[in-house]
Amino acid sequence: MNPIPVALKELDCVEVLTLMDNFVDVLLEDTEIVTRPPKATGAEIPTDTLLAEHGLCLLVKVQHGADRHTILFDTGYNSIGVLHNMDKLAVDPDALEAIILSHAHMDHTGSLHPILEKVSHPIPLVVHPDAFFYPRFLKGKDGSLRRFPRTLVRKDLERRNVEILESKTPIPILDETILVTGEVERTTAFEKGMLNALMEKAGNLEPDPIKDDQALVMHLKDRGLVVISGCSHTGIVNTVRYAKKLTGVEKVHAVLGGFHLSGAFFEKILDQTIRELKALSPAVLVPMHCSGRKAMEQFSREFPSAFELNSVGSKITLN
Repeated sequence: MNPIPVALKELDCVEVLTLMDNFVDVLLEDTEIVTRPPKATGAEIPTDTLLAEHGLCLLVKVQHGADRHTILFDTGYNSIGVLHNMDKLAVDPDALEAIILSHAHMDHTGSLHPILEKVSHPIPLVVHPDAFFYPRFLKGKDGSLRRFPRTLVRKDLERRNVEILESKTPIPILDETILVTGEVERTTAFEKGMLNALMEKAGNLEPDPIKDDQALVMHLKDRGLVVISGCSHTGIVNTVRYAKKLTGVEKVHAVLGGFHLSGAFFEKILDQTIRELKALSPAVLVPMHCSGRKAMEQFSREFPSAFELNSVGSKITLN
């Protein structure tokens, strides 16, 4: 792990547009920081709408003075939903300057190749080296194994107009406006990852720590850190703590993304996760994707002023 703080530029604005999440509600109202998609573009109510799925895809825009940058964080589950939503929300794939994958699970990589087909210029793809590892499995309660689909194949990407940037350690991108954490340091005792995740090495099955799990970190001027996770397989508290360590910035302004607290096993650590997040005291908290219904409900009660309910098409503006 890199113990030296990374000097990030202090941003004037961070904007996060949800292109894919598990939930869509076209009737949600705007809040102080969240702008919901328009219910109609004219006098007619549309016959089509935004799509949701068990996946995550976020369009992240940052501003530093006159400089602006746009990246894509994850690409949803299937090959249809994200591109459909990009079209509905008037997002131009050619405006992307980089694509970052939080990890290689199928609900974060599904639209990668269809999106790359729409990008006409060379584009960096930032991944942890373990994202290419295969095969990987989930073990069921009955002992059965389910193999993850192979979503990232190096030779397939190399045929495209892609610059693969692999790193286990942190990578600052786009003029030090965004930091990709690389492999997240694990310091909490209660965040143990997916204990039923396995990987095959030399013909033997062993625990899969999902080391390719990584997040985005930004420094918002006069506010503090903005941390965006994909699934937080290393734990959302570990992720935020590591963001603080990497940047040397103590104040945390916003925590967004998948917190992976869904299901009976992860619900056991929900109370402790909330206690630790309260100690970090984010002003904005937006759990998404795999965070889980019970966790969402509890977050909304425990963080009444910070919690925001996310939905496909929601635009979160931090400044």
